[in-house]
Amino acid sequence: MEAPHLATKSPLLLNGEHVAQVLTIFIRDELRRTGLSKAVIGLSGGVDSALSTYLAARALGSENVHVLLMPYRNSTPESVEDAESVVEALGISSETFGISPIADSFFSETEKSLGEMDRTRRGNAMARLRMIALYDRSQAMNALVVGTSNKTESLLGYTTIFGDNASAINPLGDLYKTQVWQLAKFMGVPQQIVSKPPTADLWPGQTDEAELGVTYREVDVLLYYMVDERESDEELVRRGYDLEHVRSIREKIRRAQYKRRPPIIAKVSSRTINADFRYPRDWGT
Repeated sequence: MEAPHLATKSPLLLNGEHVAQVLTIFIRDELRRTGLSKAVIGLSGGVDSALSTYLAARALGSENVHVLLMPYRNSTPESVEDAESVVEALGISSETFGISPIADSFFSETEKSLGEMDRTRRGNAMARLRMIALYDRSQAMNALVVGTSNKTESLLGYTTIFGDNASAINPLGDLYKTQVWQLAKFMGVPQQIVSKPPTADLWPGQTDEAELGVTYREVDVLLYYMVDERESDEELVRRGYDLEHVRSIREKIRRAQYKRRPPIIAKVSSRTINADFRYPRDWGT
């Protein structure tokens, strides 16, 4: 459903130059803190990974960015072609690491004991296999894995824990999908990547919005008022949203919280990782 207020000016409009500068500094500074200077990124041919790659190249220089193209046998040729167009435009190093043999072996062994895997389980496994490849490359190249997940996906739980939502740093995590499109256009990401329907390319014909059951343009504005502005259900209904729709989105956010935080550690000491051991003085600064 399209809410009545969508015809008005969107609250999600970005100042492209300002946001690009903030994220460029973020990438550069966070890598410097680790003592590393190179980034490794999984480049799928989609707008999120393309934008992260453009930002990393701007922050670190093209010579310090390495991307992996990791298609499965049913990945669309267009996805690979779009990824290659980013590599060519930026002059970055790349390699193709096909995951079909590894994934098929995993599927085969798993199905011996658990029966046929559905598409969701297969997609999760492929996302995690890709992250294994990325972290292996980061170790071999003395580099940091830069993430590609956006704020919409994170809030709605449309990510695979320890898969596509895993990374050392994530420049896109506070950008809604519609803001990713805006910034990608500003950064010069190829138009065919910016304009194509968002897809994880997990099976033929798969699209993000079909799986979510809502368009990004509609849900992003709702999420902004719900999360950023902290509006109540009653206030959102007055904006024209259906109450049941609002409640279903809140429930998605609530249920996905475990994906957005590090593993919860039971506290039994006075200095617990991720609870107390996180202040500047702990690092001698």
